[in-house]
Amino acid sequence: MASLLEKTQTLIQANLHEMVDRALEANSVAVMKQYARDAEKNLQDLEDAAATVGGEVKTMERKYLEYKKKADQLDRNIDVFLMQGKEDLARAAQNEMNSNRRLQEQYHEQWVRQKREYEALLNARLKLQARLKEIRQEQRELESLMKLAKSKEQTVKTIKSLDDLVGAGDADMARLGESIRSRLDKASAHAEMYASRLDTQMDDVLGKGELDIQLEERKRRLGLAQPPSLELEDEGEDAAAMSSDI
Repeated sequence: MASLLEKTQTLIQANLHEMVDRALEANSVAVMKQYARDAEKNLQDLEDAAATVGGEVKTMERKYLEYKKKADQLDRNIDVFLMQGKEDLARAAQNEMNSNRRLQEQYHEQWVRQKREYEALLNARLKLQARLKEIRQEQRELESLMKLAKSKEQTVKTIKSLDDLVGAGDADMARLGESIRSRLDKASAHAEMYASRLDTQMDDVLGKGELDIQLEERKRRLGLAQPPSLELEDEGEDAAAMSSDI
């Protein structure tokens, strides 16, 4: 019984906040769960012990009352025997009463002692029940904190991954964009070169045509240009001469 009371007292006096700190440091509620299991086991043992001691208390009380009642009855009988002059019966009754008084006192002492122990067990049971309730509440709160912590850690991890992904993507996109712009710049340069050539050729063609027009106009003013009809007649005469020769 003493060992059980010592174990119960240890659990009742244990520093619950220290237990919570240890659980937090271990990043697990296993410490709290084990402590709760120990408390539940000791509470069950304590209740069984209290029930046993409570039964003994009732037995001691009943025995004490039985011997007291018998001793009181013998005490009254002794007076009757003495009043009747029956000293032998009175002497025998006195002897039996003395024996019953001794047993009465013994059971009374045991009853009182067991009753104190029973009350101590009941008191310890109440304290342990209160502590177990506190442990369970702390355990639920600790589990919630652990879940919240894991959720926060996952959120931070996700955000960090996104940051890394965004950073890497930005750099890749920047390089890709720069490459495309370089290709566009090169293509634009080639296009400008070809356009320059075409423009030059067109300018050359257009410039020569304009010069020819200007020269023809100048010939007409100077009377150097031949009329179209004369040219046709000359061509006709040439053709006739060629045919006569044949």
